[in-house]
Amino acid sequence: MKESILLVEDEKSISEIVVFNLIQEGFEVALASNGFEAIEIVKKTPNGFSLIILDLMIPVISGWDVCDAVKKINSSTPVMMVTARSGTEDRIRGLRMGADDYLVKPFDLEELLLRVRNLIRRSGKEKFQEELKFGGNYVNEVTWEAVNFKGEKLQLTKREINLLNLLFTRKNEVISRDEILERIWDASENPSARTIDNMVLNFRKFFELDSKNPVHFISIRGVGYKLVA
Repeated sequence: MKESILLVEDEKSISEIVVFNLIQEGFEVALASNGFEAIEIVKKTPNGFSLIILDLMIPVISGWDVCDAVKKINSSTPVMMVTARSGTEDRIRGLRMGADDYLVKPFDLEELLLRVRNLIRRSGKEKFQEELKFGGNYVNEVTWEAVNFKGEKLQLTKREINLLNLLFTRKNEVISRDEILERIWDASENPSARTIDNMVLNFRKFFELDSKNPVHFISIRGVGYKLVA
């Protein structure tokens, strides 16, 4: 059975190319061009959607209100907000409303597709097992079990899995601490950057040959981290 996605986008040039590429990736896609239509489609879809890609600046009913309505209908449905506004306040507002991801226009199509897969997998609605592999290390995202290059096993937490997944899906790319905090934690939890540092330190101790001279979990001073794999 194919995963289903609802795209809420009023710009025809964008919706056409996104729909085409999602279908090429094997998804079933429904399209809404305004907020009212989006809510009605969600109400009339008893099995729900694997993901909703939601533009915030849409006619009739705003994306903010659509997100609120969708989460009331089915709180487990992941929502990716898309907007031309890049302000931190908007991202935080979206995350507080229950959005699972936030993408700023103009976006790279390949990044969109990667995030789509990531969100569906994290929500548990994509039923397949996948291992993250790097440097002789293996991480099972279903069982949350890791096996390092020495053959040692470690049971990970959900948050550790989410961080590893984020780093792996954007491997060799520096991800800021602020983005990690926004993506992995709820705004109400008020975590600190030090929490991320401690998690990465633990990753180094388990996955690296020499934790003091890491080759996989690289820190960029004053910015964040990247996974080299």
